[in-house]
Amino acid sequence: MISIFFIGLLVVSLNAQPQRGNDPIPILRFESDGPNVDGSYKWAFETGNEIAAQEKGYVKNFGQGEGKEIQVAEGSVSYKAPDGSPIALTYIADENGFQPQGNHLPTPPPIPPAIQRALEYIAANPQQPGQGQPPAYKNRGKR
Repeated sequence: MISIFFIGLLVVSLNAQPQRGNDPIPILRFESDGPNVDGSYKWAFETGNEIAAQEKGYVKNFGQGEGKEIQVAEGSVSYKAPDGSPIALTYIADENGFQPQGNHLPTPPPIPPAIQRALEYIAANPQQPGQGQPPAYKNRGKR
């Protein structure tokens, strides 16, 4: 009885229709150039399910020696979220790190007014060397 059940299960699984989610997604466009001798490159693609991405890269200060040259990548990607809303992201990656921009990205809450005033005060009144130390520390080590 058990072997008939497993044989039936095997027959059903072999005859099952493939799920639509497994259908291949066509690549509508693909371009690529590089990497080149000067460190530059670019690529782009678009798919049949509305995904598009592109990136270009280059070296800032090319030829000025190690430590002064900076690899930069700039690009964008767009696609549809599961709820159907469009997602678009642009970015740059350079000496300042990865810097993405997009309306879907979370943003920090606003700075509370009291802290903003304190930051403005500190910026307007820079501390002089030796200023702000407690008196016990000013002459430490001197006799």
